[in-house]
Amino acid sequence: MAQTSILIIYTGGTIGMVKNEKGSLVPFNFAQIYQQIPELQKLHYRIEAISFDPLIDSSDIMPEQWVEMAHIIQNRYEDFDGYVILHGSDTMSYTASALSFILGNLNKPVIITGSQLPLGELRTDGRENFINAIEIAAAKEDETPLVPEVCIYFENKLFRGNRTYKYNAENFKAFVSGNYPLLAESGVYLKFYKENILKPNFKKLKLHTQLDTGVGIIKIFPGMQASFIHSILATKGLRALVLESFGSGNAFSKDWFIDGLQTAIQKGLIIVNVTQCIGGSVEMGKYETSRRLLEIGVVSAKDMTTASALTKLMVILGEEKHNKDIIASFTRPWAGEISE
Repeated sequence: MAQTSILIIYTGGTIGMVKNEKGSLVPFNFAQIYQQIPELQKLHYRIEAISFDPLIDSSDIMPEQWVEMAHIIQNRYEDFDGYVILHGSDTMSYTASALSFILGNLNKPVIITGSQLPLGELRTDGRENFINAIEIAAAKEDETPLVPEVCIYFENKLFRGNRTYKYNAENFKAFVSGNYPLLAESGVYLKFYKENILKPNFKKLKLHTQLDTGVGIIKIFPGMQASFIHSILATKGLRALVLESFGSGNAFSKDWFIDGLQTAIQKGLIIVNVTQCIGGSVEMGKYETSRRLLEIGVVSAKDMTTASALTKLMVILGEEKHNKDIIASFTRPWAGEISE
């Protein structure tokens, strides 16, 4: 039986920082991985690492880096059983969502993790997150990966990546998945909830890397001015807009608002409706305030997260030209990001 092999992709972020001789935090040297984390030797895996050069703070992550990560995985797809991406937590949900759409026909684990405290700190959460992410990436049953999808592992919990929000900037429990249950939990044992995990399709990996960033987000709020919305709708090069609405997809019903959206849609703009709530789904037509959105052609994102809707649109817009095809592709589940 071949030795289990895991590729670490270090993009940047808190987890990869350790203290040098002077007590200053510096990037982790993965050539010394077993000296820094000797517990890894007990796993008996073949572990290799690739670091971005230069390293990227997660706040500076752009679609180009998502594509770069995808190409690294594609180029080494036959060489490794699983992949662990070390990433800053601030934009981790965006990266996880994007990769779930870019990596078509993914049949191996891509586990994204990070930490709230640097690996070099005494109370770091990074050590446990790192070790458990590697174990999950390596987990198999009957020589088939247990988790063949893009996930986030943080504070003892494994989430479907495109279902997550970062909801806390201070606690170790930084992520939540309001509309989808956990894929696994770690305690004394790793407990996998197999009924929640995507099944492999055993097709050849196919990358979708022609991302189009002609997208935007409007989060509506009481007192929003008409001039503000109209200026966004008039943005040059804007092809699709994520509308973050109230509750189950509701928005104010002022004529200037509805008429402005309708005019933009008639000119070719695609508008998708995402709830501002962490949990729950858009149900346009349930209330009068959302019925008008449905009538003018706003598309329901159902229970998709904002990050998932936004990155999915980037991928689809890069491949499709006609609005009918874009909308059909958007409303179809790709990687478990939307409930059927």
